[in-house]
Amino acid sequence: SRGLGDVYKRQHSTYKVVLDTDSVWSRFILRGLPYAENETKRQTIIKSGRDKEEEEKRGTKIADITTAVSEIDAEYYRMFAKKSQQIHIFSNVIDIAEYQSIPLPATNFKKPCIYLAGSFWFGSPMDDAARWVIKQILPIVRQQIPDIHFYIVGKDSDKTLSDIKDSNITITGKIPSVLSYLYHADVSLVPLRFESGTRFKILEAAACGIPIVSTTLGAEGIPVTHEQDILIADETEAFAYSIIKLIKEPNFANCMATNLKQLVQEKNSVISLVKEGRIILDYLAAESN
Repeated sequence: SRGLGDVYKRQHSTYKVVLDTDSVWSRFILRGLPYAENETKRQTIIKSGRDKEEEEKRGTKIADITTAVSEIDAEYYRMFAKKSQQIHIFSNVIDIAEYQSIPLPATNFKKPCIYLAGSFWFGSPMDDAARWVIKQILPIVRQQIPDIHFYIVGKDSDKTLSDIKDSNITITGKIPSVLSYLYHADVSLVPLRFESGTRFKILEAAACGIPIVSTTLGAEGIPVTHEQDILIADETEAFAYSIIKLIKEPNFANCMATNLKQLVQEKNSVISLVKEGRIILDYLAAESN
């Protein structure tokens, strides 16, 4: 923990401390405020978010280096660092070579289809995202694609969405691998309205060559370009029509998927992470001299 890091650094002043982050967790918490069901929940979110901000501030001040998964996160941590040079990018990455073998589709797999994956708990960003799609986006899509099937995959999705009863929606819960669903999906969705960090689900869909529709927040921290390698939509109708476009225009969808895969290979590969790691080690070595 950052508290232990504080004690450790005071006791071992010759050692360098690296604080490795996967997101700005306080943003993750506080972005849930507009979706709080009542004032009690709202106050809980505010307190938890402010407490986490203090942890992030304290940890960044203690550390010799704080890593961030994107430039957006790095800007946040620079506010607390003694020197801006102490903040380094250490990206989320994916090994695309591990995604070359295409598995068979899941049993009774249905197309055309859209796909949503993540970790679910009651009131989670993924729970909110799934319900937004089910209640508002999917009805619009069905007007033009009546037989569209919606696959929802991920830990506890079957628990938090147990009230959903629709023959054209499959909710799997936790499964050993998502690839028998993802590889055969027509469109992968990232309809997040609150969260932070960079989404591995975008990197994984890119590795599988699947086109994506995302909110602006869902694609945060990844240098994507709307209508070049991804479709970005924050409003219900725009999101729905983006799905329709990708399913009805396969050549356009394939082009988008190809461009996104190339982007991820350049920006979020293991090779790029090695380069970022070397920069961090070189900085630490220089600071030690």
